[in-house]
Amino acid sequence: MAKPTFRAHPIEVQVPATSANLGPGFDCFGLALNLHDRYIAQVTDEPAIDLDVAGEGADTLRRDEKNLLIKAMYQGFDFMGGKPRGLSVRALNVIPHGRGLGSSASAIVGGLVLARALVLSGNERMIDDELLNIASKMEGHPDNVACALIGGATIAWQENHHGAKVARAVGITVDSRIKVLAFIPNQSVATSKARKLLPETVPHSDAVANSANTALLVHALSQRPDLLFVATQDFLHQKYREEVMPKSFALVTKLRAAGVAAFISGAGPAVLVLHAGEPSEFAELQRAAGENFRVQELAVSATGATVISS
Repeated sequence: MAKPTFRAHPIEVQVPATSANLGPGFDCFGLALNLHDRYIAQVTDEPAIDLDVAGEGADTLRRDEKNLLIKAMYQGFDFMGGKPRGLSVRALNVIPHGRGLGSSASAIVGGLVLARALVLSGNERMIDDELLNIASKMEGHPDNVACALIGGATIAWQENHHGAKVARAVGITVDSRIKVLAFIPNQSVATSKARKLLPETVPHSDAVANSANTALLVHALSQRPDLLFVATQDFLHQKYREEVMPKSFALVTKLRAAGVAAFISGAGPAVLVLHAGEPSEFAELQRAAGENFRVQELAVSATGATVISS
């Protein structure tokens, strides 16, 4: 492949927050939310990385090539034939970190989309399927990155092609009546730590129940919000993670006892509620959170990562 030609002007991209699993859909279901990180990047002649971060992670994120956003940009550039001499990048992060709302997926997908947009004919050098596959390898699983890229609700999976895993995803139409409440705690939980708590095997009866609910969730999301409570019941992963997020698990238990479609968002500890009720019911749900959670009313983001200036 010939070396790429880079655009001289800056590119701005926004990427939605995401919630994975949605209860039973472990490592395959995702939902994009209307909370967006924004990234601006420009190729420079100076052989250096100039990275500024505002908002979430401003005090903790690295400012060099080990920053996840920069790593993703470099992966994208390498795939398309070569890196630029230098980069000037600005990140405005609003997605909470370490809460199960897809902050790492946003950085990965945002970096890849930025890199592609900075290259002339970038959409031809790296099509969406290729971008998704790179993002999935960086993230370790395709659920969050798929809906961050595509938007809406997605089902993601991996196929074996000649001994290598290849990520795939399709979108699901989401019923317009469905609204989202996010209960965001102050503390964070590392995804790697939460995943280590999962058992190697589960009871057959749990696997059967989880399979049924995962299938039902497709129908509930697209046509029957009244089935969301049943469809979001998980038997596969949430209960095994209780010890690292007891307050979140207690809130899920409390809400589900009241018939509310609540679940741990991704690896947690944020809790998500899918709801088709009236605004007055949202107020009641907010009161149920107590002092341990910040409650944010969100909506499904129909679009994924988007170039908003070029």
